[in-house]
Amino acid sequence: MIGEPRAADLELDDVEGALLRAAVGDYAAEAAILLLANSGYWLPRLQAAGLLTIALDGDAVDGGPWAAVQWADLDGALRRGDIAGSGGQLRLLRAAASLADGQPVDLADLTGGLDRAELTLLLAALAHAAGSHEQREVRYDDDGVLCAGAYLGPVTPWPARD
Repeated sequence: MIGEPRAADLELDDVEGALLRAAVGDYAAEAAILLLANSGYWLPRLQAAGLLTIALDGDAVDGGPWAAVQWADLDGALRRGDIAGSGGQLRLLRAAASLADGQPVDLADLTGGLDRAELTLLLAALAHAAGSHEQREVRYDDDGVLCAGAYLGPVTPWPARD
């Protein structure tokens, strides 16, 4: 590839991988990307609208690119009609922007307009952002010393993708 890498030049799986590569270790950022990816709707639209930036990092373990959503540009893209979605899809996009970028969101509006599948995605994202996938049960040995218990798994797991 000559010149700057572009998200439009990558396959969708590679875009998702690049976004997750950049977010890894920040549960809220990971949750935002996983929310967009698991919705199955937003990543191709953000890619087509030029709302993803790609950077190559020679120091990456797998040598792959890193990517970021241009969160600050979403409102303008929505107003211009560069991206659009149903009410539920837009709510998930706003939830992702809130998780990754701290954009304010009205929880009453957000949750009131989601169908069951979208609500499951939102709950999985919130559970991931809270780190529930890394939490362990609290156990004590016979002497009352705190021991590491078994992993509990996420409070709400990500649904299987089609």
